[in-house]
Amino acid sequence: MNLKAGGQTRRRGAALEQAILDAAWEVLAEQGYPGFTYEAVAARAGTSRPVLYRRWPQHEDLLLATVRRFWSSQPIELPDTGNLRADAIGFLRNADVGRTRMLTLLSVQITDYFRETGMSLGELRDTIGPADQPPPFDTILARAVERGELAEPPRSPRVASLPFDLYRHEVFLSMKPVPEDVIEEIVDEVWLPLLGVG
Repeated sequence: MNLKAGGQTRRRGAALEQAILDAAWEVLAEQGYPGFTYEAVAARAGTSRPVLYRRWPQHEDLLLATVRRFWSSQPIELPDTGNLRADAIGFLRNADVGRTRMLTLLSVQITDYFRETGMSLGELRDTIGPADQPPPFDTILARAVERGELAEPPRSPRVASLPFDLYRHEVFLSMKPVPEDVIEEIVDEVWLPLLGVG
């Protein structure tokens, strides 16, 4: 058995990587991008900088791995209620529970990263998100077409993603969860009329 001083089991492999990324997320949340250093993360994780460098040679590699882990650890459940309106509102409610804190934290804590790299939050999302999954509202719309609620899905990706785009806009404006009435307004007064559903 591999032991550290004091009889504690030495962390290796996936367990060590998880501990490092947990520590990295804590550093990012508390200190923001300026404080997100190899030194700070290694100290928080109880390991050494060379251990981090071997896994993530570049500072950006460590940041993206940290954000990717916590983005993927909080997936937004995609409802399948049998109704277009209920699916859309349900998804936005689930996003409000699962992603509001992360969205606000990222928009505030890594502003300097966006400024330094020229990357936008949308580009970051595309970088860390799963490449093999369709956008959630594409799935919601496809199901509605299969059920006969829509003749065909909208041709514009912007129209398809509009509810989540408006939801995210509300989050960034208020930096807090979006009220239920606003979620319903986004769906009932903007999106469904745009789709020709009444």
